[in-house]
Amino acid sequence: MSKEENTYYKDRPSFGRKGPSKLRQQFNRGMTYFLVIVACILVYFAMLRVTAISDTVLKILSILKPVLYGCGIAYLLNPIVRTVDAYLVPVLEKHMKKKEKAKTVSRCAGVILALVVLITIVTTLINMLIPELITSIRNLIFTLPAQINQLVKQMNHIQLDDSAMTTMLKNAMNEASTSLQNWMRTDLLNKVNEVMTHLTVGLYTLVMELFHAVIGVIVSVYILFGKETFINQSKKATYAIFPTERANLLIHIAVKTNEIFGGFIIGKIIDSIIIGILCFIGTSLLNMPYAMLVSVIVGVTNVIPFFGPYIGAIPSAVLIALADPMKGVYFLIFILLLQQFDGNILGPKILGNSTGLSAFWVIVSILLGGGLFGILGMLFGVPAFAVIYYIVKLFLDNQLEKKKLPTESECYNGDSYVDNDGTYFQKKDNMTENEEQKTEENKKEKEE
Repeated sequence: MSKEENTYYKDRPSFGRKGPSKLRQQFNRGMTYFLVIVACILVYFAMLRVTAISDTVLKILSILKPVLYGCGIAYLLNPIVRTVDAYLVPVLEKHMKKKEKAKTVSRCAGVILALVVLITIVTTLINMLIPELITSIRNLIFTLPAQINQLVKQMNHIQLDDSAMTTMLKNAMNEASTSLQNWMRTDLLNKVNEVMTHLTVGLYTLVMELFHAVIGVIVSVYILFGKETFINQSKKATYAIFPTERANLLIHIAVKTNEIFGGFIIGKIIDSIIIGILCFIGTSLLNMPYAMLVSVIVGVTNVIPFFGPYIGAIPSAVLIALADPMKGVYFLIFILLLQQFDGNILGPKILGNSTGLSAFWVIVSILLGGGLFGILGMLFGVPAFAVIYYIVKLFLDNQLEKKKLPTESECYNGDSYVDNDGTYFQKKDNMTENEEQKTEENKKEKEE
């Protein structure tokens, strides 16, 4: 898609088109009634078979999971490929006679560079995270029993009186100890078997997901090489199926959706990488245990807006507190300061106003997305809600423009009103009506 086309589709399109003839309107009305009845019948039968339909959809999605992974990987790697094309294609075109060959060579270089970056990041994370995770688990296994024994010894050394509260406390401890012993003798073996079964299933699921991810990387290469073809085919189908005005509107929304999702996701990834590095530097300077593991957890969960930092900070603080309780408290203070820096300085610099949502709508979108779709909903809820918010705003602005009314929300404060003729008025500071504030353009439009 050329720069002129991008500019065209980024301009706000208009809703609606020139009205059809009366005969055409009657025919459309009859077809609308017919389609509504057919849709109601289809919805009725679909509700009767909703379980079978949902199972079929889930099965199809499971089969196409490598393709979905490939689309996601290609979308994340596309900025690298696009940047390489922007710099390399003009250089190659000067030294090559065929422009198509120059574009092919540039695309190959871009895809290879993107794959190298992806493999480097994954390999680095694995090399840093796996040894740290093994060390952390081993330390917990060896230190946790000793810490429990130390706690029991300290409790035994506490001098208690013979009050009723002390008696109740001793009885509660004795019952808890008896219950723990009975549980270890009877239910522990069954629980171990259940854990081993879940672990086996989890390992199998992990291996299958890794296999799907590898296939997804291969699929992403084909997508990156043929992305222009896919875009052209989608655009062609849109113009073939929908009227021109509707097609332009859909393409405009698709361009805006890509702009919102791309700006938010790429910006959030960069922001999280910086926060993870800063967390590692801070925890290393403070000589805290599990610095690498904690930094990776904080960096990964920081991708989730608003609640992400706290989701990562709580288990990390518990992990550090098991080794040194005071350092766990210091870590919470450090994370609080780090997130203040991210929320007020770093985040706005990188993300800017990529979504166009206020803090209230960000919280609503995270809660709604997380409640419906879990972690993925919390991650993609904000840009998805931003797209819906933009579409609603686009529709409302077009409806107001048809009524010759201003589209800015500030124009509808307590000192403004619209009379029964549809004319907008704004009051002066002394609360007297000001007819002259009605714009000259609005007057001409009303006269026409």
